[in-house]
Amino acid sequence: MATPISIQFNPSILSFPSNPSPSINTKALLYQPNDKFLLKQKHNSSNSRQFSSFLQQQLPLHQLASTGFVAAAAAASGVVDTVEDKLPADIHVTETQEPNSRVRLTVEVPTVVCDDCYRRVIKEFMKLSKVPGFRPGKNVPEDILVGFVGKQNVQKAAVEAILKRTLPHAMSSVTGKAFEDSIRIVTKFEDMERTYLSLNSLRYDVVVDVAPEIKWKPEDAYKNLKVVVELDSEMGAQRASEKEFIRRHKSLGALKIVTDRGLQIGDVAVIDISATTIEQDGSDAKSIPAAESKGFNFDTEEGDNVLPGFRDSIIGIKRGETKSFPLVFPDTWKQEDLRGVHAQFTVECKELFYRDLPELNDSIAEKLLPGCSSIEEVKQALLQRCLEVEQAAKDQATDNAILDQLYKMVEVDIPQSLFEEQGRQLYGAQLLQLQANMKLNEQQLASLSSPRAVNEFLVTQKENITSIIKQNLAVGDIFTRENLQFSTEELVKEVQNSIEEFQQHQQEYDEDRVKQQVQEVLEGAKVLEWLRENAEIQYITR
Repeated sequence: MATPISIQFNPSILSFPSNPSPSINTKALLYQPNDKFLLKQKHNSSNSRQFSSFLQQQLPLHQLASTGFVAAAAAASGVVDTVEDKLPADIHVTETQEPNSRVRLTVEVPTVVCDDCYRRVIKEFMKLSKVPGFRPGKNVPEDILVGFVGKQNVQKAAVEAILKRTLPHAMSSVTGKAFEDSIRIVTKFEDMERTYLSLNSLRYDVVVDVAPEIKWKPEDAYKNLKVVVELDSEMGAQRASEKEFIRRHKSLGALKIVTDRGLQIGDVAVIDISATTIEQDGSDAKSIPAAESKGFNFDTEEGDNVLPGFRDSIIGIKRGETKSFPLVFPDTWKQEDLRGVHAQFTVECKELFYRDLPELNDSIAEKLLPGCSSIEEVKQALLQRCLEVEQAAKDQATDNAILDQLYKMVEVDIPQSLFEEQGRQLYGAQLLQLQANMKLNEQQLASLSSPRAVNEFLVTQKENITSIIKQNLAVGDIFTRENLQFSTEELVKEVQNSIEEFQQHQQEYDEDRVKQQVQEVLEGAKVLEWLRENAEIQYITR
């Protein structure tokens, strides 16, 4: 997961800044469904020749003043070379480490290299320029050609030709370490022009984020991992299956109006609830909005979900009747500001129903759970499902506890580009889920996808994004250290599943990108499997 990419330049690296510090480049959101692990930068295996080709295709020349020279200037960009093209002299590159795993490369291009690039530019202009009095393609005296094209235009083209030719050589020291979309030339173009004009040489600075170094605290800390996993003790599989069986049985019954008695266990009442505080000091009572409800459907068999004592206080209430009674919110109540509060409740019964349920025998087994022929078979099948859900929840809690421990064990100087990429992926996944749940219109989606919305998310979720990156890098490092592997069949299957999900949501996707992400997810799964087998894990209930 932490494998560095080969260098590939963003077309914006020659969009020279107005100041030496480049601003955040907010990219389009990456929609990534089912991201068990949010993944890092796209890795790219392109070599230096592909790198140079990318420059040729994507790196536009500085716009010339006269459109008549655009074609000639574009032709001049054809002088881009690769590191295999030997320069007439070596360039001098000084590498400086900066915070957040960023490297600054100060590149000094000697006069002999600049002169060679200048001659190539002149040659290209000569091929395409239609100078009056000279046949196309014929040699034109340099002073006449420069006068026709414009000295300043030739100078700009020469500077850019020097950049394009020397960049592959300058970046060779970080090939295999640089992160995509992080490479920026931070020297102002006009400053380079002045240097070239006055000294006939060139000097420029490039900054790039590189793969961060992971430091374990202590070394190999993950091999002695001790994890405490908290499990929810509220409901076990047995009880959950029993409740599900009752729910399914209820769904087969019809609700009928009660006319001759009050509320009993098993009934369903439609009630209006209001509540006020009981002030011990005699001051005026205050309403409790969180405890009030209109038209509340109260199932007496689910009394565990309401305030203790509430159900017993309204047993016997009849349709159209009102009851008032005091209750105290327990110290374990979920809403903290209500704990210990003394309250006076008033309940009005609007409607009262009883369930007319079919007899529990094997004849309704198929209706309770398709494919079952007996009540006992239904109960066993539901129990098995609940056991599987319980085990999945236990595994997920274990994975979460392990990942929480891992990110605390590593020190990583996180590159800004990696932070932004991870944040955008996280935001994009959440936006995709929101779109699936709420069916946002184009205007809402555009607003939520705006650079401002994304940047606000990066700020507010900084801690969470940072922890995810640390977890991912730690998992990737363990995968490499322990020589873990996954099968080709697993990869092919998961890639196809991911593509089908993108297509289902009508989202654009890049198959290579999807494959890379799936690889990282599979790596993560193998690492967690290895850690569960080798870590010391203790389970406790809340």
